[in-house]
Amino acid sequence: MNMAKERANLGFADPLDDFNPADWKTTQPKSSANRLKPEESAKAAAAAGFTSREVKLVPGDRTKAETVAALQRRRRTGRNAQFNLKAKPETIEAYCKLADAQGWGLGETLEKAVELLQREFGRP
Repeated sequence: MNMAKERANLGFADPLDDFNPADWKTTQPKSSANRLKPEESAKAAAAAGFTSREVKLVPGDRTKAETVAALQRRRRTGRNAQFNLKAKPETIEAYCKLADAQGWGLGETLEKAVELLQREFGRP
């Protein structure tokens, strides 16, 4: 004697019983003739409110390579410990400007700052 109740039909299995992926229609990739030109694409993106992440140079500023290097600040240094803290936006901006002006990475700048503080106030 089986006392198990029959489960309610939730309707999920019915449409899947007749499903056949071969019935799907495939579309051909668009040809390059139908694509927008880069300048038209840029205008459409600007009209939609999208902004470029491309580095824009101001005449008289650094070279593009220097600007990109300053923005990335990525180097293989052996530093592998994370150090997070909160600071005022103006402090972070001054810190980054100092690092960029000296050509230092952010970790290297922190190390230099600690060395200076230790010299000024003595080692703990």
